[in-house]
Amino acid sequence: MTQPRALITGMKGFTGRYVAAELQAHGWDVWGVGTQPDAADPRYRCANLLDASALQLVVEDVQPDVVVHLAAIAFVGHGDADAFYRVNLLGTRNLLAVLADARRKPQCVLLASSANVYGNSIEGVLTEAAPLNPANDYAVSKLAMEFMARLWMDQLPIVIARPFNYTGVGQSEDFLLPKMAAHFRRRADTIQLGNLDVWRDFSDVRAVAQAYRRLLQICPAGATVNVCSGRMHSLREILHMMGRISSHSLDVQVNPAFVRGNEVRSLRGSADKLLGLIGDWEVPPLEETLRWMLEVA
Repeated sequence: MTQPRALITGMKGFTGRYVAAELQAHGWDVWGVGTQPDAADPRYRCANLLDASALQLVVEDVQPDVVVHLAAIAFVGHGDADAFYRVNLLGTRNLLAVLADARRKPQCVLLASSANVYGNSIEGVLTEAAPLNPANDYAVSKLAMEFMARLWMDQLPIVIARPFNYTGVGQSEDFLLPKMAAHFRRRADTIQLGNLDVWRDFSDVRAVAQAYRRLLQICPAGATVNVCSGRMHSLREILHMMGRISSHSLDVQVNPAFVRGNEVRSLRGSADKLLGLIGDWEVPPLEETLRWMLEVA
């Protein structure tokens, strides 16, 4: 039986590496595309999302059965606001246009959006029907991508995933939990953080990769799906977990620059729709994920 072939954009990024490993572990023939050269990987192609001709060559070369679109500028504090729209919106449009024109169209296209499209103004459990209120350029670019993708849904079997916060080994210290873990690993004396008493939904990147694989396998075309644990932890609680695991304590200094105005106290996602589609799916307890991150040298 022929292996299903997957093309992952952004395969060399944090999430891409885990999605590639998940698919390979389940018998997929995994190919990647990104902007950083890697001559050592024969199944990796270098192309920019803004270069439609280069993307077309990659798609014709690989002829994927499925596409996982992860390539994006994901750090909210990225300094170039225009880049969010060039990469996250226009780059995605180029990809969808190329896939729609391909001689062999994919059987499923999974687009990674973000739970940031909900914003930070509505407290409680967020289902896919929650009001959309993006509060920064990153979130606006992702929501614009979702609306743009709907123009292609009559030509391509598109699934939109809205992951909530997730983390794991290899995530940039630009993100909060890896920053905290790094301070504990090097046994720093102090750390600067914002509001410690906000509660958020965190998942493990390995579980997110599994959810993406299972969505690819069933391909609920046209669906938008939260990917989340459905569990909340406060940053204060996470600090205590990391301290217990590492047997180290930090002096936490609250930096007013890191405190967001009008930030709601608690936000978590509803995974009901995801579970209804893919069946049983478990996110490891956050303490298990933190232990994994803290024990990496």
